[in-house]
Amino acid sequence: MSRNPSCCSGEEALSTLDLERALGLGLGAPTVVQRQDSLYRDASRAGGGGQHGQEGWARTLRLAFQCVGVLYGDIGTSPLYVYSSTFTDGIQHTDDLLGVLSLIVYSFLLFTIIKYVYIALRANDDGDGGTFALYSLISRHAKVSLVPNQQAEDELHMSKSSSVRLRPAVQQLASPAERRAQWVKELLETSKPVRVTLFVLTILATAMVISDACLTPAISVLSAVGGLKEKAPNLNTEQVVWVTVGVLVALFSVQRFGTDKVGYLFAPVVLLWLLLIGGVGVYNLAAHDVGVLRAFNPKYILDYFRRNGRHGWVSLGGVLLCFTGTEALFADLGCFSVRSIQLSFGFGLVPAVLLAYSGQAAFLRRYPDQVADAFYGSTPQPLFWPTFVLALAASIIGSQAMISCAFATISHSQAMGCFPRVKILHTSRQYQGQVYIPEVNFLLGAAACIVTLAARDTVVIGEAHGICVVLVMLITTLLLTVVMLLVWRVNVLWVALFFCVFASTESVYLSSVLYKFLHGGYIPVAMSAVLMAVMGVWHYVHVRRYKYELERTVSAERMRELMAARELRRVPGVGLLYTDLVQGIPPVFPHLIDKIPSIHTVVLFVSVKHLPVPHVDPSERFLFRQVEPREHKLFRCVARYGYRDRLEEARDFVACLVERLQYYVRDVNLYGAAAATTGARVSYPSSRCDSMGMAKSASYAERLQLQRARSVAMQHSASTGERRSVYAEEMLTPAESFSEMGTMASGRQLAVAVKMSLEEMARIEEEQRFIQREMEKGVVFIFGESEVVARPHSSLLKRLVVNYAYSFLRRNCRQGDKMLAIPKAQLLKVGMSYEI
Repeated sequence: MSRNPSCCSGEEALSTLDLERALGLGLGAPTVVQRQDSLYRDASRAGGGGQHGQEGWARTLRLAFQCVGVLYGDIGTSPLYVYSSTFTDGIQHTDDLLGVLSLIVYSFLLFTIIKYVYIALRANDDGDGGTFALYSLISRHAKVSLVPNQQAEDELHMSKSSSVRLRPAVQQLASPAERRAQWVKELLETSKPVRVTLFVLTILATAMVISDACLTPAISVLSAVGGLKEKAPNLNTEQVVWVTVGVLVALFSVQRFGTDKVGYLFAPVVLLWLLLIGGVGVYNLAAHDVGVLRAFNPKYILDYFRRNGRHGWVSLGGVLLCFTGTEALFADLGCFSVRSIQLSFGFGLVPAVLLAYSGQAAFLRRYPDQVADAFYGSTPQPLFWPTFVLALAASIIGSQAMISCAFATISHSQAMGCFPRVKILHTSRQYQGQVYIPEVNFLLGAAACIVTLAARDTVVIGEAHGICVVLVMLITTLLLTVVMLLVWRVNVLWVALFFCVFASTESVYLSSVLYKFLHGGYIPVAMSAVLMAVMGVWHYVHVRRYKYELERTVSAERMRELMAARELRRVPGVGLLYTDLVQGIPPVFPHLIDKIPSIHTVVLFVSVKHLPVPHVDPSERFLFRQVEPREHKLFRCVARYGYRDRLEEARDFVACLVERLQYYVRDVNLYGAAAATTGARVSYPSSRCDSMGMAKSASYAERLQLQRARSVAMQHSASTGERRSVYAEEMLTPAESFSEMGTMASGRQLAVAVKMSLEEMARIEEEQRFIQREMEKGVVFIFGESEVVARPHSSLLKRLVVNYAYSFLRRNCRQGDKMLAIPKAQLLKVGMSYEI
């Protein structure tokens, strides 16, 4: 039996803890395997995370260089418009500059550095960041999913993840932190309103991030292009807007080349930009007023609010633009690593940006009437054209951060069943988190151009931009608080301090931007409302459809009747019937037999399932179940993926699936034969096979004994000249790295296993070859084209949602066969109507 490299790349090894439990060898107290959670794990995608070798640091430095080009353009170009957006009515008092600069410094320190770079990045989900990653991390520790497709094997797989620690039983919860975490878990699992609220907040943040990906390019590029008026006073607003639209079209056109190539292309430009604005900042401090550095004293914040009152509070909507783009740092973590972001942020971005803001404040202290064009006005005239070119380039690059963030967020939400199916292209073979979505890219580009043409002013777009930024930050604070209580189990005083500080300050900023809701704040709210409606409708019908199928699964008695029918004909080949169900046989199967009384010789009910983890190792991809009656060769298979994993091509998927099915057939039959030899009772419950096709009804010790038995039997056949078994090259797979555990088994059990006849092993080999021959005869992919409609007496709202909104989305989005790139010649669709 040949190996398929695409599905056997991972190390096929069993958990030491699972082996100890299964062997029952009396090795003393159960060993608790200490695993690092997301607080302590630097989950870098390159460099091996905790590796400190030369290669690890080289890759980290390379990623840090890419970070500059992909992540920091948005934050780095904020000096273009922060002061003009803050002082919309002009500077009334020159000391107000000290107050605003102090607000900028401490807001940047509090939100960007403390919250995101040193707290939120640690709350990554096995190396992935963003709002949906936080939701997935919470889902790993509490059953908050609204889709009832959880399996015990999923929990076993997630407990093996390096980002999850084994939790003690409830009765062993001794510390207050553990009892508090258990209380939070029970609240999340037992209260449906809490679960729904958590889900709504997540998709709200997702919608805001996508909306921000339209607004960030508009405000950044429009601000940079507006600098042309310095050298061309005759240039009117209409011309500036159309130049901006042209630049936006070019920006979204290059997205198809991927984050990896774009990052290397843009990084030198952003690096030069940061050096330039930092150098100009130093020049302005020396030439105008170095005394503005007094703003590092926070007392100037109090003086500013005391002097300006309500106007000072309203101006916070402009100040918050200094930390736009921070969510992209978190959401794009899957493209980079914690260490690379912290390294480039601390030594590159922070000094340059703070010097730029300080230099502009020094310039405005002397020339307060130039606040509307503070950036270009403070730039020395000999440096105008180099500054303009770099500003335009950096603005384009700044948009890249939010565009990449939108792609990553949509990829996450689609994998979790919260977004319609769209084509996701992985643009890098080395870094799996770097994706490109053609349909979304087109819509984002069109929306950015429309916003630019409609607003025509950075002040209006800035007010809309601010709502997106602060709402996402507030939701991130709420989710981080849950993570601290449930996952990290931090002292409650620290959790309260974190929540009070960040929730209160972010609420103040939110109230400020909402004050100007009608001046532009309605733009992201309207866009987010549409996106939330799309995601809500899709997820609602997805959940209802799943529950409908779950309630109508085919019983074992009904399956026996169907398979025993005389008119049923078996045709050569393998049939893969795709279904969302991970438990039971879907109702589309008897519907297929009723209409076409024939099925393939080997049938697998395949369910593609995404776990709330970034990646699933290929060696743990598949779960198999035998469907009774066993002689009819019916199997259920769950193919598990992480939300960052790419789906294989149809040919590779089939080859990997059939190989794993042969493992399953081999080990289940070997266990049955060994049990028959000993006279023990044996059954084949459908829930007892792990992802490597090994029968879980047998203990791991027995499985290892059977592998050793095969080895002894083959040695015997070789010495006696008998036919050699097909298992020679596979006899220690997948537990070869733990083969020493088999020596702990008793000699009596091993001797019994050796008694298994070579005829029995030959029968198993023939069954494996039978499956291989059927696959070679042809594989057909069977998809249930179910039309989902509301029940006749449903409410008007439900009929509108199901019959019209969902139907429209489903017709205009990619179908399952296109997502899996299935050849049309091998595709069979079965129509069926569901009334939910």
